[in-house]
Amino acid sequence: MKLILASQSPRRSDLLSMAEVPFEVIPANCDEETILEDLRNAESEIDWRTVVERLALAKAHAVLGDYPDALILAADTIVTLDGVVFGKPVDACDAKRMLRTLADRTHVVDTGVALVTANSEEVFSNASHVTFKPLSPVIEALIDRYVETGMPLDKAGAYGIQELGGLLIERIEGDFFAVMGLPIAEVYERLQVYSIGE
Repeated sequence: MKLILASQSPRRSDLLSMAEVPFEVIPANCDEETILEDLRNAESEIDWRTVVERLALAKAHAVLGDYPDALILAADTIVTLDGVVFGKPVDACDAKRMLRTLADRTHVVDTGVALVTANSEEVFSNASHVTFKPLSPVIEALIDRYVETGMPLDKAGAYGIQELGGLLIERIEGDFFAVMGLPIAEVYERLQVYSIGE
C-alpha cells in the first residue's frame, strides 16, 4: 500500500524519512479557515484537541478522493496560550510580537494526526506543554536574530523547536517531535499494521 503524506511541511517529511518509511507527498487542498469556522459554529465549546483532529481528518479526506487505494497521513498543529491561537505570523514584526508574548510563559502545542484509507480511519492527537525562557538582553537579541533568518514566518507560534527557535525554550513536557509537527514514534507504531510499500 502506498503512503501519502497530505502535507507540504518539510518537518513532517523529514520525520517520516528519519523513520525510513516510504511515502509520497501530495499536499491537501482544503480551506482550513472555513473548516475552523464551521467547527466553531457547530460547537461553541470545542477544545483544541478536537480542532486539530478534525482538521487533520479533513486534510486526509481531501487527498483520499484522488488516491482511494492509498493510506493517507495528515496532521495539523495549533499553538495556544491562554486559549488564544498563535498561528503563522503575518510578517517579521508579528513573529517578534508572538515570541516576546510567549516568553516566560507555558503554551500548549496540540498536534492532530489522521490515518485514512477507503475503509478505515484512525485519528489521534498529542498535547505538549512548552515553556519559554524569560526575556533578557540575550533572549531579546536571539529573537531578533532568529526572525531575521525568516525561518519563523511559516510556523505556528513563530518558532521551530528543531532550529534556532529551540534556544528560546526552557523546558518541554510532552513529545518533542509532536511539537515539530508529527508525533513520529506513535505514527511509526500505528503504520506497522499497514503493508506500506507492498
